[in-house]
Amino acid sequence: MAGLTHFDASGQAHMVDVSEKSVTDRIAVAEGWVKMRPDTLALVEAGTARKGDVMGIARLAGIMGAKRTAELIPLCHPLPITKVSVDLVADSALPGVRITATVKTTGQTGVEMEALTAVSVRR
Repeated sequence: MAGLTHFDASGQAHMVDVSEKSVTDRIAVAEGWVKMRPDTLALVEAGTARKGDVMGIARLAGIMGAKRTAELIPLCHPLPITKVSVDLVADSALPGVRITATVKTTGQTGVEMEALTAVSVRR
């Protein structure tokens, strides 16, 4: 298990000790996409889907997912997130929606998992 930080010398999973790391500004950006039928994308863009504002709901789900990453992903540190933005752009070439999540904090560990969770969470 050499080189894997979330396993101890005997191969047991553990949370990494970041107490000796410096507190610095951290930022992570993750990108993804959701592919759908063209007629579904048209409903999303028009805002006429039966379930309401699909893009707004997806944005909120991403933000909530980033904030709850430590509850969803084993061994993630709970972090004081200072900023989460989730940008959604309709793309008829997919067809679907492109997603970009940006997460910021000031702390001793990064927010990569929070950005990945924001892009991929489904509520």
